[in-house]
Amino acid sequence: MRAEPARRVPCSEEAMGVARSSAALGHPRPHARGATDTLLFAVPALVMIAVGIVWPAVQTIGLAFVDAHGRFVGLQNFVSVLQNPETVDLGRFPFHSPPWGSLLHNAVWIVLHLPLSVILGLLLAVLLQRAHGAAFLKGVVFLGMVIPMIVGGVLVRFLFDEHAGVVNGVLRAVGLAAWARTWTDYPQTALFALILGSVWLWTGFAMLLYSAGLTAIPRDYYEAAAVDGASPWQQFLHVTVPGLRPMTTVIVAMTVLWELKLFDLVYTATLGGPGGSTLVLALQMYFYGFRALDPNRAAAVATLLSLLTLAVGVGFVRSSREGA
Repeated sequence: MRAEPARRVPCSEEAMGVARSSAALGHPRPHARGATDTLLFAVPALVMIAVGIVWPAVQTIGLAFVDAHGRFVGLQNFVSVLQNPETVDLGRFPFHSPPWGSLLHNAVWIVLHLPLSVILGLLLAVLLQRAHGAAFLKGVVFLGMVIPMIVGGVLVRFLFDEHAGVVNGVLRAVGLAAWARTWTDYPQTALFALILGSVWLWTGFAMLLYSAGLTAIPRDYYEAAAVDGASPWQQFLHVTVPGLRPMTTVIVAMTVLWELKLFDLVYTATLGGPGGSTLVLALQMYFYGFRALDPNRAAAVATLLSLLTLAVGVGFVRSSREGA
């Protein structure tokens, strides 16, 4: 009687048998080992985030709900901050000159600075796309971004100086010498001088991202629009602007976040003056914490600022997902 040859076990069955044997012997599966190794590599970063970010944030939020003696006071610190004219002064806004309060100053900064920097960045990116010496000109515009904002605040102050400032030199050259003054020394003009100065410091960011976005728009779109009889202006409105929409979302989000957490430029340029006319939320938080030695109200301002920043970030993430 002939012996039948041994039946060969399919490869998949062999693998399953090996896996069962390994599991029986206590050896982890390959994908389980990979997940464990990944987690071990992430542990140092997670510990640093927990110690350096999460725990201080929790402590700050906790300080915002207690008084100087550690007693829970609910929203009392937030009410105290929001009722303070240093934060919101509706009695002066908008029919009187600043100060209007740090929260309203941040809002005015966004309303004026955001469209100016975004529109100028877009126009410069389009105009310099094929211009001779474009790299040099872009470098000059982008210089404002590589300058530390501490130095930028000093430069902005000098730009609007009555005797050494470029702005007043231009005013005298065009016959408006009566307007020449140190703009940052007057409550009526200090806030707007800082906003205009910060446009130069931030426009390079928008220009750089828009320049990168323009290279991603296929030339076929412009050629098809030209064949259909579209003018350069129509091509800009119906091809360039829609093609740059994802980049615009990023630029607007980053700009608004920068405008909300603004501190160093104002600190070095005016220190919130004159008369609090350039005070912003981050600087107010600093004054509460390190000058008035009131960590509870400082924590309340920090929490409000964090909530505003979080709301802006979540809003732009949702809009970008809906647009995609």
